[in-house]
Amino acid sequence: MNIDFLLNSIWVMLGAVLVILMIGGFILLETGSTRMKNAGHIAGKTLLTFSIGSILFWAVGFALAFGKGNALIGLSGFFYSGYDLKGLSLSGAVYFLFQLAFAGISLTIAFGGFAERAKLGAYLAFAVLFSVFVYPPIAHWIWGGGWLAEHGSQDFAGSTVVHLTGAMAAFAATIILKPRIGKYNKDGSANHLAGHNQVFTALSVLLLWVGWFGFNAGSTLSADKAFFGFVALNTNLGAAAGTVSAMIISWLVMGKADVPMMLNGALAGLVAITASCGFVDPWAAVVIGFIAGILVFYSIRFFENRKIDDPIAALSVHGTAGVWGTLSNGLFATKALASVGKPGLFYGGGFHQLGIQAIGVVTCGVFAFIVSYILLLIIKAAMNGIRVTEEEEIIGLDMSEHGSYGYPELVKAE
Repeated sequence: MNIDFLLNSIWVMLGAVLVILMIGGFILLETGSTRMKNAGHIAGKTLLTFSIGSILFWAVGFALAFGKGNALIGLSGFFYSGYDLKGLSLSGAVYFLFQLAFAGISLTIAFGGFAERAKLGAYLAFAVLFSVFVYPPIAHWIWGGGWLAEHGSQDFAGSTVVHLTGAMAAFAATIILKPRIGKYNKDGSANHLAGHNQVFTALSVLLLWVGWFGFNAGSTLSADKAFFGFVALNTNLGAAAGTVSAMIISWLVMGKADVPMMLNGALAGLVAITASCGFVDPWAAVVIGFIAGILVFYSIRFFENRKIDDPIAALSVHGTAGVWGTLSNGLFATKALASVGKPGLFYGGGFHQLGIQAIGVVTCGVFAFIVSYILLLIIKAAMNGIRVTEEEEIIGLDMSEHGSYGYPELVKAE
């Protein structure tokens, strides 16, 4: 066996494992950011929906995203059987698992907009439909040789494909489901429905941070010349800068160094650098992450003031930061590193690449939102509503959907 083939397969397999382990990070993030009475429900539905998404991606999604087809969609490779793929110097099965992990993360992000008020059946139905109709077309457009790829769209590891797609699906869900009971007062002012465990959220961010090395560095798809080390460096710098800037801006504006905001800053930095980690110099990674931390602070406030109840801040962390990260390539992509598309504005490329990045953000974001919204309306009609009753929401989804509490000795109905 070719040694490069073996090393590439081992490296990308490690990346796939790290990305799948990020599901555990999202379990802790969503659980810690919400109330105790929903903890078991969140943990269980996350694993269940990842399982459903895995089967659908194997049967249909992978073919639609990466199969041979046209500029809009793939049309071959359904029910993937493990064969190697032409043009790849690594195991086809490993590449499939890596891409499956990305699809699972995008789905998990989408469910942030469902938190604490959606029926379990709504999660299950949307997991099926998202894995077929929402994520694969966007992945095909940018990563599968589709029309955006033909125009040189740059998204190294998925600020748009994974994060913005999931965020726009979450946005559709928050609009249809409406705010949680008690989130807003009659005068429109918002109440802070605090998550029950900041230690969980801090640990989740650390786990996600580590998993992101598989997410970004694994996207090199190669161990050759160890370029993955450079990508990992940029990833770490972006995350660190986002953490620091979110802490600074919260301290300046609120008078306190807000812990949840600091953690959201770290994630925003990671999301933003995801599109550009293989295209920019390290100094630019710091700038991209730093700006992302500031943007996430104001974005969270923006959505809350407009009565968009987003318990996990998916719209801001994955949406706003995803947009910024994708656009940043149009500014900072260097001549030496722009293996796809052209250099950014600050490296002599003019506005061309920035325009391509903007087109990708708008088309992918609008597509993900509209299709998700339509699918959720269909699910709502079929299920006679996708939101639990007021009584069930007050009791908590642990008991109303599963019949037992995640913390049986501690939780009481509110």
